[in-house]
Amino acid sequence: MKFTNTITIDRRTADVFAYLADLENLPQWNYALGETELTSAGPVGVGSRYRQTRTIPTRSEESLEVTAFEPDSRLSIRGDLGPFHSEVDYLLAPAGGGTLLTNTMRLQPSGAVRVIAPLAAIKVKSAVAANLEALKQLLERR
Repeated sequence: MKFTNTITIDRRTADVFAYLADLENLPQWNYALGETELTSAGPVGVGSRYRQTRTIPTRSEESLEVTAFEPDSRLSIRGDLGPFHSEVDYLLAPAGGGTLLTNTMRLQPSGAVRVIAPLAAIKVKSAVAANLEALKQLLERR
């Protein structure tokens, strides 16, 4: 499954990237997460690892790794998100005085979820869009 959501945020690209690149901020705008914690040493960049606690649809622990880190333009992450192995890309581009944020998700279902994956994709895309709207609201209030 692959889908893309795009949103314009009325903040400078550098500000949006800095906030996104600190994955410990994820629970502030992703309603399905309880905590995200950096588990590797050193500054955040390619290879940085995180552990997060998902609360929805069920409580689980997940591992993430940063696979691309291009300040102010691209952040990519891979890991297991619930029942999906995922690759998540955030592309940022200036848009007037703000930022055009394009989020592409590639999800590979495992187990029984494979059967309902096409239906789940619609719900997941909608949930991701809602999270991006929450991110927009949060950053524009700052």
